[in-house]
Amino acid sequence: MALYHNAPMAHSQEPTAAPIEHRFNPYSDNGGSILAISGKDFSVIAGDTRQSEGYNIQTRYARKVWQLTDKAVLATNGFAADGNNFVKRVKQRLEWYEHAHHKPMGLKSIARMIQTMLYGKRFFPYYVYNILGGIEEDGSGAVYSFDPVGSYEREACRAAGAAQSLIQPFLDNQIYFKNQQPEPGSQPFIPGNLPLATVLSLVVDSFTSATERHIEVGDGMEIYIVMNKGRTTDDLLGEGKLQKGMQIEELGALGEGSGERTFLVRQALKRD
Repeated sequence: MALYHNAPMAHSQEPTAAPIEHRFNPYSDNGGSILAISGKDFSVIAGDTRQSEGYNIQTRYARKVWQLTDKAVLATNGFAADGNNFVKRVKQRLEWYEHAHHKPMGLKSIARMIQTMLYGKRFFPYYVYNILGGIEEDGSGAVYSFDPVGSYEREACRAAGAAQSLIQPFLDNQIYFKNQQPEPGSQPFIPGNLPLATVLSLVVDSFTSATERHIEVGDGMEIYIVMNKGRTTDDLLGEGKLQKGMQIEELGALGEGSGERTFLVRQALKRD
């Protein structure tokens, strides 16, 4: 017994000097993808409707694209709760502006406002990638892309979300004509001058191919088409212009309206 007079300390009772880490992560990635393409006098903004987390599908219909004004449509992707909250705050700011100035905010000004809102939250940012599309004051189509802390630029096309790595190279090739050479004697390629029918076909091809390759994209697709005032709709509403399975509706003007027209096209995607 004397041999064990001072009993050794059990291993479980030994003090430890290693720090204990407490981590708080309020963010989540809810999948899905968005894209936008600008034309000469129109813009197309699209997104899928699947909302997921990991291997779990939370809902098969979650909006990612929102009409802000008759000239502007915003697509959000990333953390769904932050995206919904951010869209709510943007709409609130636009309503305040219209009450104060008696006119809707222009597209370029909306892009700048979104930049300041995102940058103002840079220390606890909205985990959202935004793409703004619509019609500028001169009647041209425009697309602005944003990162979560407010860096933005105007582009001819942009994709974001889970399938960005699949969609963006395709758009670079088809919209920016990367790795393409015009035939001798023909006109040089100019991004942003494709007809509406071609742009719609590219959007559908982008999402159907992404759905085949990415589990976080699918279920349905919503395409918003913003047209400049006075533009013909024959290339959209004409006989045989829409693909089989597409449903189209014209959205009403917000407020007094200034002549621009916005259409919403829906199409089903794979659900597995």
